[in-house]
Amino acid sequence: MFKAVAVSLTCLGLSLSLHAEDKKVPAVLGFKMKSLDGKDMDLAKYQGKVVLVVNVASACGYTGQYKGMQGLHDKYAQQGLVVLGVPCNDFGKQEPGSEAEIAKFCESKYGVKFDMLSKVAIKGNDPAPLYKHLTSKDTNPKFAGPVKWNFTKFLIGRNGEIVGRFEPGVEPDAAELTKAIEAELAKK
Repeated sequence: MFKAVAVSLTCLGLSLSLHAEDKKVPAVLGFKMKSLDGKDMDLAKYQGKVVLVVNVASACGYTGQYKGMQGLHDKYAQQGLVVLGVPCNDFGKQEPGSEAEIAKFCESKYGVKFDMLSKVAIKGNDPAPLYKHLTSKDTNPKFAGPVKWNFTKFLIGRNGEIVGRFEPGVEPDAAELTKAIEAELAKK
């Protein structure tokens, strides 16, 4: 065991406290983004959770996976799973709606209660920093590579390591995905 060490610095009337027990936020959760309702969202709030990041679209052949994603949320959220939907219009222009339209669609059609981010770009010259991190060989050597279509799933373990990538054809309730989620949830 270690003792918590607090250090206070006062400079120009500002105080800063550092605690030895504070954990460094994993790089994959070191991003600030917008939620679907336009509020600032710090992904660091998911530290210590298992996070499933999925690029979503409302008019895709895989859109029905929202139901399975909500099922994962319902089944595993109490154990520490976060399902994070990330709308994107990069693939076949299948997410043309505004944030309000996306939110209304997800709620009315699939009863979505899991966290959703604001619509972002994933490919091209200016991808969202989160997706730049998820797809870069430098930051994700095991599961790097461009996202090819909607509903690609990245699984992040409690320790902040990217532990899996599942292509769009892998349904949220597929054994390979649920097995990977359960294995990560079992780690404390």
